[in-house]
Order: sequence, then C-alpha cells, then structure tokens
Amino acid sequence: MSTAPKPRRERKPMPPGREARPPRPPRQQPEVRLAEPSAGRGIVVASWAGTAVLAVTGVAGAIHPHPLDVAALVAALALFFGGIVACFAAYVVAIGRSRESEIAIAAVFGLAGSAPRDVQLRLYASLAVEIAVSVGAAFARLHTVLAFGILANMWGLGMIGLWGAEHGVFPPRKPAPERTRRRRR
Repeated sequence: MSTAPKPRRERKPMPPGREARPPRPPRQQPEVRLAEPSAGRGIVVASWAGTAVLAVTGVAGAIHPHPLDVAALVAALALFFGGIVACFAAYVVAIGRSRESEIAIAAVFGLAGSAPRDVQLRLYASLAVEIAVSVGAAFARLHTVLAFGILANMWGLGMIGLWGAEHGVFPPRKPAPERTRRRRR
C-alpha cells in the first residue's frame, strides 16, 4: 500500500460580488477619562457611615440582645429603605444621563470601567464589611430581629449605584443609524 498524498483539487473562483473583502479596521473605542477619586466623596462617606451604624448596632445587639436588638432592627430597616431610595435615585440619574452617554448597568451598579480603582475599593469594602457584620450578627443570635440586618446590605449597593450614576464616566452615545424604509409588495 502506498501512502502517496492525494492531488489537491483546484478551487473554483468566487462568483462576482463574493470576492474576499479586506478585513475591517478594528473599532476605535472613544477614550474615556475617569472621574477624579475625590469626586463623590460624600457618597463614599455616607456609605461608610451607614456601615459604621450597622456595625455598632449589630455587634451591640449580638453582645447584649434584649435592650439593643430594637436599635439594631431600626438601624437595619433605615439602611434598607435608604438603600432602596438610593437605588431608585441612581436609576433616575442614569436614565437622564443616557441621552448623551452609552450607559451600561454593570458600569452604574458595578462601577465596571466607569470609576477609579480606589473609589471601587472603598465602596466595595464598605459593602463587604456590611455583609460580614450582618451575617455575623444574624448567625450569633439565630431567630432574633438581628436577622433583619441582612437587609441593610441594600445601603452599600445603593451607594455604589448612586456613585456610578452621578460620577461614573461613560463614552458618548453613538448617532443612531439612518433607517431605510422597505417597500411592501
């Protein structure tokens, strides 16, 4: 048996109009300059203030539950409803900014590519501390009002979204392509 290679078949030429086209040049993303790290300092401070309130009331309620569990409940619910208001405000601000900018939810509520790294770290650290405190307090006193502390994590999420909506930097909106009308037959 011989293992001679098979002769190659010749390819037919492409029909007119189907020739290979040159590759498209890569799309140029508009350069986006991130906001200064000092922008939105009030939001970052508010996020950490809420975290501190949750930490103080949650830990105190876990240590001495009966007189302080009501304070922990009130703080957790206040932070929860404040976080809901902040998320709604972030949504409204983002809608307003979407007329001029290409806004993505991940960039607003996740700060992906729209915020400086140190702002991301501060806001995510605040949220991480809130989660750790709320879960720890709820675990320390199972089946008590300290379990409501888990709702307070909405505060950190709301502050992240509010910072992203107000101070996040987004590329400008692309012009809408012209529509061509198709005729009905």
